[in-house]
Amino acid sequence: MRHRKQGRGLSRSPSHRKAMLSNLAASVLDSERVQTTTAKAKEVRRLVERLITFGKRNDLHARRQVLRVIRNESVVAKLFGPLADRYADRPGGYTRIVRVGYRQGDAADMSILELIDRDGATEEQAAETADEKKEDQAEKEETN
Repeated sequence: MRHRKQGRGLSRSPSHRKAMLSNLAASVLDSERVQTTTAKAKEVRRLVERLITFGKRNDLHARRQVLRVIRNESVVAKLFGPLADRYADRPGGYTRIVRVGYRQGDAADMSILELIDRDGATEEQAAETADEKKEDQAEKEETN
């Protein structure tokens, strides 16, 4: 029984899981859009939302707490600069998970984790890319 067990194990040791989530969170904050498995996306979303909230606080303690997780100074500067300004008046919900289908090799459920209100990006564009992926997969299945 998994009573009072939070989070997903992701079939990794705790140190590997922590490093992987840290790297994935840094990638999301840097590129603002990452394709990964749905389980990883749901897990890293928790971390990214917390980090953006720290960025909005914009004090020394918050910066040090973020630096414990993300070691890349340029990503931290972006988090406390443009991202904090972008989400300053938003009370939460900074990310979106869009499912895009299944991975070719092992049929893992894939998703795109992206920051909302990206420059030039809307929900319609995210939905269109997901629909295009599904159509491509349907065409591949028909040809096989």
